Amino acid sequence: MRRLTGLLAAVLLAAGLLSLNSAPATATTGDPIGSNDWSCRPSAEKPQPVVLVHGTFGDRRSLLDRISFRIKQAGFCVYSLDYGTRATGPIEESAAQLSTFVDRVLASTGASKVSLVGHSQGGMMPRYYIRFLGGAAKVDDLVGLAPSNHGTYNSALLAPSAGFCFSCTQQASDAAFITALNSGDETPGDVSYTNVVTRYDLVVNPYLSGYLAAGPQVTNVTLQDRCALDVADHLQIPQDGPAIEWTLDALTRPGPADAAFRPSCLP
Repeated sequence: MRRLTGLLAAVLLAAGLLSLNSAPATATTGDPIGSNDWSCRPSAEKPQPVVLVHGTFGDRRSLLDRISFRIKQAGFCVYSLDYGTRATGPIEESAAQLSTFVDRVLASTGASKVSLVGHSQGGMMPRYYIRFLGGAAKVDDLVGLAPSNHGTYNSALLAPSAGFCFSCTQQASDAAFITALNSGDETPGDVSYTNVVTRYDLVVNPYLSGYLAAGPQVTNVTLQDRCALDVADHLQIPQDGPAIEWTLDALTRPGPADAAFRPSCLP
């Protein structure tokens, strides 16, 4: 296990996802392309600003440039935040930070609701905000890309060293946090939930644990059911062409993404 965790740490370091320096980057280099323009005002056609929520060990830019650019190009105001010391801190505290950031976005834009697009923990953590911190009244769409909605059997592989990542233990499939989050209604409020997962996910395992209970406000998607040759894994999914198309479909229509939607399948 130590060899496995050490290997994952090396991979994350190479990907630029893991750093012991948790200080936010400068605005020039730290924001995803097109995001955090605090002068942006939503249009009547795209009234909800979009907040990007990174995953464990990430920051507000890690893996998010392409999806930020595409959402901005589609006409949305786009924002992205750092939280939880690279999302390693207690998820409850991270959700509170998300709540504060959403309130800032709403105050800046004059919008009544935001839409959230989150990767990995960033697709799951907002559900705590929605359920327990008043987010249900402030969120229109939640799009999760490989979200850890029901935890993972591989949670130990998320933590390079003991005690480094509190949120990693919370994302174990049998963790008390995950059990409490999913007790009762998994999709509360008048929120549209879209979950996009990949069969090649070795972090959120099994990959179908990213799905939420079926309902009229829920669309669950496995990339390879539409694009058989798509080989995006856990880290690649927020940069994957079809995953971004599913995200845009969810953001640009009433309700969650259309279950019958067919992306172009281009990388």
